Amino acid sequence: MPSQEPGPTPQPSRDPAPQPPQDRAPGRAQAPDQDRAKTPDQDRAQAPDQDRAQAPGQDRAQEPALEHARVAAEVSAAVAALSRQLRAASPAGAFTPTQRSALGRIYHWGPTTIAALARAELVRPQSMRITVGALEEQGVLTRSPHPTDGRQVVFSLTDEGRRTLEAVLRAKRGWLADAIATRLDADEQRRLSEAAALLRRLVAENNNDNNDTPPDEAATR
Repeated sequence: MPSQEPGPTPQPSRDPAPQPPQDRAPGRAQAPDQDRAKTPDQDRAQAPDQDRAQAPGQDRAQEPALEHARVAAEVSAAVAALSRQLRAASPAGAFTPTQRSALGRIYHWGPTTIAALARAELVRPQSMRITVGALEEQGVLTRSPHPTDGRQVVFSLTDEGRRTLEAVLRAKRGWLADAIATRLDADEQRRLSEAAALLRRLVAENNNDNNDTPPDEAATR
């Protein structure tokens, strides 16, 4: 029997070692995890802290404006209520507020034109012409030629108009003086006097624009 030479010993086959997937570039393998770490949940968790950090400063910045608005509302309401009380105390019930205001200005300024009254009252000359015409018909105003401009006329109070306005002033000031004396103590009266000076300062610019309207002009309204 022929001899057989032993063949080479078979070697077990080996599969190549599995390689990690190469679908992501090196250095970016952690990016998704990092992005997930900064998800909206984390943003929402941080947002309140940021708001809380800014809110106190914002509130402090808004506090003066809010306080000024509050004081403005209170002063406006108080002045409006006082004006209603003064009108109620007036015996000149036949006059409208616009007519009373025009009469008061003429009482303090002296003879003046419709154009000047319209500027002071912030109305159109046509509107003031109607107001003055009604007062002229009631016999409380009279017209005369302008001393330097022949194209214009000036209006002044008649004797009846002056008596009417002085009665209005006495009634209004009398009511207000009595209210101050009976409803306010000495310290409150002093503070009211100081508040009146402050109110004068608030309207000083308008008064300058309107030829320095005297302080008691509003009492005729």
